[in-house]
Amino acid sequence: MTGGGVAGMAGRIKIYSTPGCILCDRAKRYLSEKGVDFELVDVTTDSEALLEMKKLSGGARTAPVISIGDKVLVGFEKLQLDEALSCL
Repeated sequence: MTGGGVAGMAGRIKIYSTPGCILCDRAKRYLSEKGVDFELVDVTTDSEALLEMKKLSGGARTAPVISIGDKVLVGFEKLQLDEALSCL
């Protein structure tokens, strides 16, 4: 699944998410409103993605974990997300 918008970014932005996660929903909505494409991964149904998320985040077991290029964000903070996006 991807959000709408800037072509070519979906491969560089990945949101590791879980169903019913409020911060995950906020992150998805925020990126979509900014017109940024992203890949959405449900770690409750994809065990490989869960392991990947833990590895990228240093063991975080909470969602969202957002991978943007070489940056990894745990949780959702607009300022951190905007800063990471500006590096693309």
